[in-house]
Amino acid sequence: MSGKINLLDHARPFLAYLSDWYDNLSDVTFADVVTGQPEQVALFSVDMINGFCKEGPLAGERVGALIEPVVTLFRQAHDLGVRAFLLAQDNHDPNTPEFAAYPAHCVAGTFESQAVAEIQELPFADEMTTITKNSLSADIGTELGDWIRERPQLSTFIIIGDCTDLCVYSAAMHLRLYANAHNLQRRVIVPANAVDTFDTPVSTARELNIKAHPGDLHHVLFLHHMAMNGVEVVAHLT
Repeated sequence: MSGKINLLDHARPFLAYLSDWYDNLSDVTFADVVTGQPEQVALFSVDMINGFCKEGPLAGERVGALIEPVVTLFRQAHDLGVRAFLLAQDNHDPNTPEFAAYPAHCVAGTFESQAVAEIQELPFADEMTTITKNSLSADIGTELGDWIRERPQLSTFIIIGDCTDLCVYSAAMHLRLYANAHNLQRRVIVPANAVDTFDTPVSTARELNIKAHPGDLHHVLFLHHMAMNGVEVVAHLT
């Protein structure tokens, strides 16, 4: 490093800008996204599973609160004729190296690794495809690429779920960057109200000797980073 970084002074103007950017995100209507061509739209849900929403060492109320807006978007999409539904879900090998960074969670075959009941109980749940993953990435070591290639008509991907700065970010950026690399006309949309991340306050991190993770900052900062790279970040899909 060339020298010390004084974030307390240098980041204040950016944080004010970031807050203003987030507060002024626009709403987009779902019908306008579909525009009479629902066969071109995919709803891509990331890690809406018990281990993050309901039970386990990484579950929390903040992410659990996503269930209602996520289920609402599934219903809206189905009502508009969308049928390409994808669930990307942690389904970890018990020996995954990821457990060196995070507590053991969502091990394959456990309750934690299953989709939340609110999604499983949707009347069209049998139309959804589940892709299991052993890392933050929905693409590396999974069938995502095959699923997309089998549906060449898809040109719009709506990403929802958790966590904004981890698996959602990885999925949205993969879809965006793959399209850029292959000159594909693709729309990647992330509605801010249907994604979120966890919160570990500094006081808690110091008490437990773990890394702090301010949820609001990571949520907004990573949404902004996605937007910088061509992902459409909107306030809500209405």
